[in-house]
Amino acid sequence: MRKLAAGNWKMNGTAASLSEVAALLRDHPTPVCEMLLCPPATLITQMAALAKGTALHIGGQDCHAKSSGAHTGDVSASMLMDAGATHVILGHSERRTDHAETDAQVNAKAVAAIGVGLVAVVCIGETEGQRDAGQTLDVIGTQLAGSVPDGSTAATLVVAYEPVWAIGTGRTPTLQEIADVHRFIRERLTAKIGAEAAGVRLLYGGSVKPSNATEIFAVPHVDGALVGGASLKASDFGAIVAALSAA
Repeated sequence: MRKLAAGNWKMNGTAASLSEVAALLRDHPTPVCEMLLCPPATLITQMAALAKGTALHIGGQDCHAKSSGAHTGDVSASMLMDAGATHVILGHSERRTDHAETDAQVNAKAVAAIGVGLVAVVCIGETEGQRDAGQTLDVIGTQLAGSVPDGSTAATLVVAYEPVWAIGTGRTPTLQEIADVHRFIRERLTAKIGAEAAGVRLLYGGSVKPSNATEIFAVPHVDGALVGGASLKASDFGAIVAALSAA
C-alpha cells in the first residue's frame, strides 16, 4: 500500500495560487507517498496541466450523481475526468452540514465517480456532540455502511476519517482515539467488502499540520492524511508529505 497525502483547498485559491503547486513539485518531485490536491473546480484544468507527468494527482471536491442534466451549478464525475481529475472528495462534513447530504447521496455520487474511473475519497466523521454522547463508533459505522458502495476496491476507494469538531479548530483526538476509530473502520470495511479492505487507504483529517503529522502517521491503520488549510502552502503541505514519506 502506498500512503496518500491529500490536500483539500476548499473554497480557496485563484490562478495566482498555482505558484504554491509549482513550489511543491519543485521541492518534492519524487515523494515516497502519493500526493493529491483537490482545488476548487475553477482550478482543476490549470492545476492538472501543471501536474502532468509529475507525482501529483488532482481531484475534485464533489460531483453530482447524475452524468448530465438540468442541475445548475453542479459538476458531473465525467466533467471532472475531462478537466484532468483522477480523484474526487465525497461526503465531506462541510457538504453534509451545509448541503444536508445524506449517506445515500454520498453513495450515489461515489458510484458515479467510480463508474467513470475516478477514485472516490469518501469522508466520514462525528460531531462534537456525538463524540461527547459516546456515539462516535455508531456514527462512523452508520456512515461507512451507507456511504461506501458495495463492490468498492482498494483501487477505487479511499476513506477519510474527519472528526468534525477537529476540522480547522486546531484540536485533535488523542492518538489512542484515532487508533481506535481507524481500527474500527478497517474492521467494518472488511465486513463490507472483504479482503479488498486491507488495501484501502484510511486517511486521518482534522487539523493535520507539520507539527503533529509525524506522531499521527505512526498510528496503526493511518495510511495518510486529508489536509485542509495546511495544503494551501507548499512549505506546510510539503512538510506533511515528507513526514508521511518517512513514516
